Amino acid sequence: MPLGIDFGTTRTIVAAVDRGNYPVLPFTDPDGDSHEFLPSVVALTDGGLVFGFEALAAAAEGAPMLRSFKRALAAPDVSTATTVSVGETEVPLLEVLTGFAEALRIAVESTHGDIGTVIVGVPAHAHGAQRFLTLEAFRTAGFRVAGLINEPSAAGFEYTHRQGRTLNSRRTRVIIYDLGGGTFDASLVAVSGTNHEVVDTTGHNHLGGDDFDAVLASCALRVAGRSRSDLDDAAWTALLEESREAKERLAPQSRRLVLDVAGEGVVVPVADFYEAATPLVTATVAAMEPLASGLDDVLTEVAGIYLVGGASGLPLVPRLLRERFGRRVHRSPNPAASTAIGLAIAADDGAGFSLTDRLSRGFGVFREAADGRYLTFDPILGREERMAARGTTVVRRRYRAAHNVGWFRFVEYAGIADGEPRGDIVPFAEVVFPFDHALQQRGDVRLVPVRRTADGPLVEETYTIDRHGMVEVRISDLESGYTHTQALSMAR
Repeated sequence: MPLGIDFGTTRTIVAAVDRGNYPVLPFTDPDGDSHEFLPSVVALTDGGLVFGFEALAAAAEGAPMLRSFKRALAAPDVSTATTVSVGETEVPLLEVLTGFAEALRIAVESTHGDIGTVIVGVPAHAHGAQRFLTLEAFRTAGFRVAGLINEPSAAGFEYTHRQGRTLNSRRTRVIIYDLGGGTFDASLVAVSGTNHEVVDTTGHNHLGGDDFDAVLASCALRVAGRSRSDLDDAAWTALLEESREAKERLAPQSRRLVLDVAGEGVVVPVADFYEAATPLVTATVAAMEPLASGLDDVLTEVAGIYLVGGASGLPLVPRLLRERFGRRVHRSPNPAASTAIGLAIAADDGAGFSLTDRLSRGFGVFREAADGRYLTFDPILGREERMAARGTTVVRRRYRAAHNVGWFRFVEYAGIADGEPRGDIVPFAEVVFPFDHALQQRGDVRLVPVRRTADGPLVEETYTIDRHGMVEVRISDLESGYTHTQALSMAR
């Protein structure tokens, strides 16, 4: 049974491939109730880490619990050594990720039997280390991962599956608006039948439903005449959870929300919450602007703006987007499960859907210049670089070395201006390569001063991007045969 797994910040949703249908799989809590998700939470008990509904039950008994641990993956310095705090205990993030994935696998297998290959979703703007840690966790947990797909790209499959009638010869594009628990992504997808090509993607790696919960909790504090400092961590966490539940119960006709602030019941007018939350929705619209030079220019070709992700279920979101873009805004019938269903379609070899995606982040290197007195930046892979649906993409560069030692400081970046990376720059790895043949017999050459040389060796750089969006670099001295290879997503 192939699966699509939407590993979410607050909830993880799984859809299966079943003879052309893509049902969302249920999970059972300790009370025997069925849910279309497994909570993405971890708790620390005397017996070790527990996850999902078991973690919620342990927390109710006083065990320390951590929500939204996936958000730690978006940190620019995240690595296999990164830890997260579960109560007062530091736990390796990779251990938490792997444990959660294993709990997910066991829960699915116990109810539905053997699992086939799986496709796992990642945020469109996930950097290399984030992709690597996600892949490593699910593989170590026993899943046969056939691929990682950007979440809004997967939701594009679900749009075509459900809303194919809106596409025609004139309107061939779809904008996927994906507002999840911890991230916002938007992709412009060109559709021809079942063939999908991502034209461009953008987003915000630190904006999602968690932020709406915090806004509502702050509104409740103001009504109660309190501030965040008046609540200890446990009380604040409880208020955030109550805010999330109250937010998810909101209907378009709702007028007030009742919340408990440290034992005191308060009433928050929905209008006040919406006013405070509007800047968050406005920020998502602003983040969409790079998809075109002003979205209005491209809307004539757009069949729909498709709202997916659990946080897009908040009635404020479609209301504000329809005020801006009109009736072409469609919300998925099941916005929380849209990505999982799209991932299941991607896992279905018989569906006939194909995807040509692009890198959502640029990739380049700072190099030494002028005897090491300053650095120059060399963009290697632009955000527009296409990713092979299967196999790899390879980029090669050859040049004559001009220094005795080369320092390669690789980074990922959101954009570029005046030849320099801009916005959300993530250090990827640092490689020091001896161009001088005499230095190639030494060990670490980091202490060797950089100086210009005449007639340096012919050097080739080979960059290989796999179908998961991760980069490997090989630097070779073509004259001596000296080579250094590094999987950059693993380097810290």
